[in-house]
Amino acid sequence: MEQVSIQAIMEEKLRDEFAPIALELINESHLHAGHQESFDGKGETHFRIKIVSSKFSGMNLVARHRGINALIEDLMETRGLHAIAIEARAPEEVG
Repeated sequence: MEQVSIQAIMEEKLRDEFAPIALELINESHLHAGHQESFDGKGETHFRIKIVSSKFSGMNLVARHRGINALIEDLMETRGLHAIAIEARAPEEVG
C-alpha cells in the first residue's frame, strides 16, 4: 500500500482548517541538498506554504505561523518533515 504524500496531507489539513482562497505548496527539498552530509535533497523535507485565507484577517504574523505550525507538527515528528517557510496573508493584504 502506497503511503500518502506529506504534501497531500498538508494540503488537506490547511484546506480543512483555513478554507483558503489561494493555497500553494512548493517542495523545496532539492534546494537543501548537501546542507547535511547525509541529505541528498530528495523526498519531502522542506516546503514553502503560500496561503491566503480570511481566517488570517486581524491575526498577526506570529499567530498565523503558530496556527500553521501546530496543524502540521505531527508531520515533523512522524514523517520527516524538517522545515517550512510560510507566507500567510489575509485577502486584504494581497495586491
